Amino acid sequence: MGLEEKLPSGFLLTTVEQVVGFVRKSSMWPATFGLACCAIEMMSAGGPRFDIARFGMERFSATPRQADLMIVAGRVSQKMAPVLRQIYDQMAEPKWVIAMGVCASSGGMFNNYAIVQGVDHIVPVDIYLPGCPPRPEMLLDAVLKLHDKVQNTKLGAHREREIEEIEQRKLRTLPLVQRTEGVTP
Repeated sequence: MGLEEKLPSGFLLTTVEQVVGFVRKSSMWPATFGLACCAIEMMSAGGPRFDIARFGMERFSATPRQADLMIVAGRVSQKMAPVLRQIYDQMAEPKWVIAMGVCASSGGMFNNYAIVQGVDHIVPVDIYLPGCPPRPEMLLDAVLKLHDKVQNTKLGAHREREIEEIEQRKLRTLPLVQRTEGVTP
């Protein structure tokens, strides 16, 4: 009764958003940002036992201009935060971020002035991966969840609101001296 019965067999109906989502999720190139022990688990996910290549992610990019997924693995120090933000800014849109490990997600056991208490203070995070350190299977599960998110993302810019929230959060967390001088971290 519908359109499907009138079309010849083998004819596929879909939307442009679904095709673009499928292409994006099938060809993610991660820019690794391994900072601590979580990076070892991330590297083992690329090995033959776990084989992240079956998801089209066998090419870990050393340059941010060819990557669309940043995996932040480990604790981020205050000195490393501007470098992380610069690499994120150099990545082409659309881009996604996985915070791997409890240190990247919330600062972990390092509750002091030297460690950023969650990488979401610097860049917008799509998937939080808990654990100390998280196993490679957990990273693969996070990648599959990110694939579902990418597949169902609408076309167009989807980061403006998240970036504005991060800028507001950074302004609230700056020390009073930096706020009055207009200096950004």
